[in-house]
Amino acid sequence: MDPTPPPPLNLPPGLDARSAAILREIAEQYVETGEPVGSRTLARRLPIALSPATIRNVMADLTEAGLLFAPHTSAGRLPTERGLRLFVDGLLQFGEIADEEREAINTALAAKGQSLEETLARASSMLSGLSAAAGLVLAPKSEGALRHIEFVPLGTGRALRVLVGADGHVENRILETPPGLPPSALEQAGNYLNARLAGRTLGELRQSVGEEMKANRSELDDLAALVVEAGLATWAGEGRSGNLILRGQGRLLSDVTQIERLAAIQALFERLERQETLLKLLELAETSVGVRIFIGAESGLFGNAGVSMVVAPARNAADRIVGAIGVIGPTRINYGRIIPVVDYTARVIGRLLG
Repeated sequence: MDPTPPPPLNLPPGLDARSAAILREIAEQYVETGEPVGSRTLARRLPIALSPATIRNVMADLTEAGLLFAPHTSAGRLPTERGLRLFVDGLLQFGEIADEEREAINTALAAKGQSLEETLARASSMLSGLSAAAGLVLAPKSEGALRHIEFVPLGTGRALRVLVGADGHVENRILETPPGLPPSALEQAGNYLNARLAGRTLGELRQSVGEEMKANRSELDDLAALVVEAGLATWAGEGRSGNLILRGQGRLLSDVTQIERLAAIQALFERLERQETLLKLLELAETSVGVRIFIGAESGLFGNAGVSMVVAPARNAADRIVGAIGVIGPTRINYGRIIPVVDYTARVIGRLLG
């Protein structure tokens, strides 16, 4: 154990170095054992000399602040999700990936003769083994280039949008149109988009047209612009499905003893199989510069399942998102150990997928 506590970072008002040291020790013990910690144990373990009575007073203050809680009638304390968030953001000491681990990750993922799916499955299994949690890898399905776009009137307030891919694949979507829209506006909207296809994928077209219209550089009249905007809204999420590879799910059940927790974990597995969950994971990755940690319900994916997720975007050499990688585990996963592993593995996966 370090002889002195790390400098308190990003601490809320009123949390001094003494309180930070106690919160940090309780959180570290929770991550290691899952057991509540009492004042006498803390008095022996803290790097600063404090009496059990003083520690109890500080623990009471931290409990009142919503950073600790007492499970059942125990005299010890555990960190709340808010306390864990503070610990992760300002008090956590990160470990380093050993050179042999870096080499093992590189060798396993760059092995010759294995398919992309095999590589991603191996990455997910490897993360599960290194973290003692469930490993996940999400690779978006590739978008094909487009050949043609057309809007066909269907009657008052409705039109059919037709997408033709470079491989001949055709997709149709019905969209709502402004009242009184003339057929010429639909034709103008189609011509406008076709002039900008140039072999682009749907995502690339959506981005370039959105930027052009935002900058008021478009050549459309108001009604045709509304058609294009409606089409862009209809396309939101298309071409963004992906392959989710999850390994080590059983590790989430290893210490579950309550029926309620078992049902919550089962609901988590069901959510992970849904397409909207894949899209949400991609959105989380796209808004992340590096590793992000979601504790409990923070990600909006898991409700109150009592799990945490550590996820990082996998970016190629052009800094484009090509997937997401991470782990899902109980809230007491070893954050200091897992975060650098996820970060490094995501960078390796980004190079491979790129």
